[in-house]
Amino acid sequence: MQTYSKTFLSAALGLGIATGALAQTAAERLDLPAPADRDGETVSVNGTDIFYSSSGEGDAIVLLHGYPLSGALFERVRDKLDDTHRVITIDHRGYGNSTTPEPVDGIGPYAEDALAVLKELGVEKAVIGGMSMGGPIVFEMYRQNPDVFSGAILIDTNHNPANAIEKGIWNGTLETLKGENGGVDKIIPFLMPNMLTGETRLVEAPAQVDYLTEAMKQASLDGAIGGAVALRDRPDSTETVKSMDIPVLVLVGREDTLYPVAISQAMADAAPQGEIAVIEGAAHAAVFEAPEESAAAIMNWMSKM
Repeated sequence: MQTYSKTFLSAALGLGIATGALAQTAAERLDLPAPADRDGETVSVNGTDIFYSSSGEGDAIVLLHGYPLSGALFERVRDKLDDTHRVITIDHRGYGNSTTPEPVDGIGPYAEDALAVLKELGVEKAVIGGMSMGGPIVFEMYRQNPDVFSGAILIDTNHNPANAIEKGIWNGTLETLKGENGGVDKIIPFLMPNMLTGETRLVEAPAQVDYLTEAMKQASLDGAIGGAVALRDRPDSTETVKSMDIPVLVLVGREDTLYPVAISQAMADAAPQGEIAVIEGAAHAAVFEAPEESAAAIMNWMSKM
């Protein structure tokens, strides 16, 4: 098992950053484009407009975000990867800068969209990674077209179907979204504590909370409803993981409480060529919270492919 440690700032320094930069936006504090202002293009796919961003040259790495985020999730790790690779991020329908005519009824449409974007871009082979909800999308893409994969990265995700407890959470999410006073903004306070560690949220880098909040607020109501349904009803992908006879990196934050390390270890054990990298001091959004450590794990793994 590979373990990557994250160096924490002192509480005094963290608080100093938080109070000294109130006039700046979260994007400015993190030296990132605002989620809505990312460079990219839009392509018409399957009745909707899908936004993607592509940077760098070389073998392609495709990254698929989780719920209810956007490709902005990968902005901090992109700069660490696109010096040597072409990095492509895709906003799923209804999220970020992509549209959707209606809520999806399962994982399938997201996978079809991503495959259509790769075809549009002329990408015949790629390492394809998915964070959280992006994982089930990766599994469905593999079931539909395994030949497009040169490798897979499973990031803070779960190959199992939702159990009764998780189904209840997604049903509650749907009730909140659809309620009289509902909306995407109502589910963010519930989701954010899972995304980042308490140290990051409260002391080290509150700007990360603000940035991910901004990304979540871009999600449309139809997008958020469809994603909750897709996650609630996602299929069991255990046999898919076992069939993925390609290099597979399972990357997980040590402090991920939503899909803990044990789930990632099970995926790494099930994949014929599976390997796990645990990112210390990071939670569910490990690739955003600890981009240097996440990129190091990815590049180390890819160097052995």
